Amino acid sequence: MKSKLLLIILFSLFCFQNSSAQKSKKMTITGTVLGADKNPIANAIIMIDNVKTNSLTNAEGKYKVKVKPEALKIGVFTFGNGIREEDIGGRLHIDFNFSTPAADQPAESDNPVGDEAVNSGYRVDKRKFVTNEVSKIDGTDKKFASYSTIYEMIQREVSGVQVKGTTIIIQESRNMWGFVPPLLIVDGTTVDSIEDVRPNAVKSIEVLKGTAASMYGTRGYGGVIIITTKTTNN
Repeated sequence: MKSKLLLIILFSLFCFQNSSAQKSKKMTITGTVLGADKNPIANAIIMIDNVKTNSLTNAEGKYKVKVKPEALKIGVFTFGNGIREEDIGGRLHIDFNFSTPAADQPAESDNPVGDEAVNSGYRVDKRKFVTNEVSKIDGTDKKFASYSTIYEMIQREVSGVQVKGTTIIIQESRNMWGFVPPLLIVDGTTVDSIEDVRPNAVKSIEVLKGTAASMYGTRGYGGVIIITTKTTNN
């Protein structure tokens, strides 16, 4: 009797562990990415739930990426064609074709509620349509004048950003070689450093994360920091 009871307990434990393993087991999604010209897009970045992965499309536009069972959305980040996102919904094969309209593309609305404009690259989008929130600092607030450096200002005021000395990392963006720094833009000009920008001279800072930086193409892989100073006519 005791032997049978022990066998039942062991069998139950085995079934439980097997079930847990199946639930946590990643699934593999494959597909092809085609551009607006219907040609394959190479080196497109695959994203899962708005987080960039190490998976890239090959010369034929094909990709393969492993995802957790609880993953909801898969996206593709491209240079020149922008971004596209799809619901996973249990599918193991998902193609992206930029020559066709996105099924989930929101229509323009005349309703002003929630229509705050944000800079998401080369265009201005409505905040409610931006997949990843664009963090914005209003530099005209007097409290920012107390910061000693622009790096301190960004570190304390923007979530998801790490600042170590003069190195800025947005949402731990990395590739196979390590962390990827953000694209830095001051008054519309790309710069290598923002070290000389004084906090009390800043009119606004916008930090573009994840897919919100896609309009800058591969340059925005590590995010984008857009600084507008009080000396410009903006």
